Amino acid sequence: MNPPNVFVTAQSLDDIVSLDPAEGFELSSQQTFTAVYQRLIQPDRDQPARLDPSLAARWTAGDHVLTFDLRENAVFSSGNPVRPEDVIYSLSRAVKLNRAPAFILNQLGWTAANVDASLVKDDPHRVEIHWTAELGTALVLNILTSPVASIVDERVVAAHALDSDAGNRWLKIHSAGSGPFKIRRYIPREALVLDANPSSPAGAPRINTLILKNVPDAGTRRLLVEVGDVDMARDLGPDQIAALGASRSVKLLEFPSATIHYLLFNTANRDNPALANPALWEAARWLIDYRGIAEKLLRGQFLVHQAFLAEGFPGALDATPYHLDVARAKQILVRAGLANVHIRLSVFNQPPFGDIAQSLQATFAQAGISLDILPAEASEVYSQVRSRSEEAVWLYWIPDYFDANSTAGAFAFDPADGTKTLAWRAGWHIPGLSALTRAAALESDPQTRISIYRNIQTEVQRSSPYVIALQARTGIVVRSGVQGYFQGVDADMAYYDRVSK
Repeated sequence: MNPPNVFVTAQSLDDIVSLDPAEGFELSSQQTFTAVYQRLIQPDRDQPARLDPSLAARWTAGDHVLTFDLRENAVFSSGNPVRPEDVIYSLSRAVKLNRAPAFILNQLGWTAANVDASLVKDDPHRVEIHWTAELGTALVLNILTSPVASIVDERVVAAHALDSDAGNRWLKIHSAGSGPFKIRRYIPREALVLDANPSSPAGAPRINTLILKNVPDAGTRRLLVEVGDVDMARDLGPDQIAALGASRSVKLLEFPSATIHYLLFNTANRDNPALANPALWEAARWLIDYRGIAEKLLRGQFLVHQAFLAEGFPGALDATPYHLDVARAKQILVRAGLANVHIRLSVFNQPPFGDIAQSLQATFAQAGISLDILPAEASEVYSQVRSRSEEAVWLYWIPDYFDANSTAGAFAFDPADGTKTLAWRAGWHIPGLSALTRAAALESDPQTRISIYRNIQTEVQRSSPYVIALQARTGIVVRSGVQGYFQGVDADMAYYDRVSK
């Protein structure tokens, strides 16, 4: 058993590329950022559509400008005060580093050339944020809740800069935030150890130490939580949860999730021209056993969902027009002259991805499509997708902030500037849908905006290189004495500050 003030979570940390909020864009990184960093404003943990002050005490809106009054006496874990300079440095740094999540801030019209002029210190406790893109104020506020907009301690980060890297190499494994925890030590693929930050403006956490322990095997995670060596186990498959049975030593916490699972074909892969053929995309929609995967294979941990906006988001489509129909898929492939199709399918080497991949392999084979399953660590799979070197991949998507634009701007937006959205990573050039997505971001009337997003989802559902299939439910197993853990619908909404045991 662990000491009362030490809380240990067993999960896979293999996906972590960086713990720098300007770079980290993987699930484990995102789940860590709310513990370590704060933003100017953040979604309310119980009602995420409502925005609460965080490092900002209040804000006012003008024409393409937001003015934030910073919370008085707020300090970073170093003891340094939170200043307008830190806000300016953090947002400018994220844009100039131009790592994976930078496109979120790029939506404001910010580039390395103009971002500094967009951020202005008004007085010792006030900062103005300007944007050039034609976006409504409500959307801009939601963008600023994304982890990439986390505020870092300029004095600490700049002191660790090497060769003009803006402290990126140091911040990959250290922290410089104001959240309820701070990083003591990160050992890649072993453990992330966080200590309480009692001076956090968010309030001191109820535990002294939080340890995220890398345990790649789900079965081992189950055993560890069952015997009490860890206090929480994430990402257990249905077999592991069922094996716990009616054990009185543990309990299952279930939370709604905005996580969408989908199959992506890389149309930019020139070695396999079939991937760019819309007939393959259409046939694939009829070759997934949606209900079998959700209800039998994964036993209720997922529900069938075939639109990119998750259930719970305004405007999400609930239509599920596709089901397993091998005969129809065969007809589509024959009409298109597609025969002997061979595809390499990349998947994470964690549950439930292997089980899903084997189901796809079996049903695709019935239509003459051969899938070679290539399991790998999540970080390796992400590297393939970002370099567009994979052929097909089963992925999940979690919105970056609680607004439909977060997801539509990835799935249905391919900007001319080469910003690496999901559409870009699929090699899908869509000027028409991109214009419609931009129009939705500009629309001020909520009902009109919802209507536009429904039209976009319908088109992506009908013909795109994504086959959207499932929406996850989050199930977490904890020891029976654990209290206070809460998880919201988005990836970064993992709240450890009220945990006790």
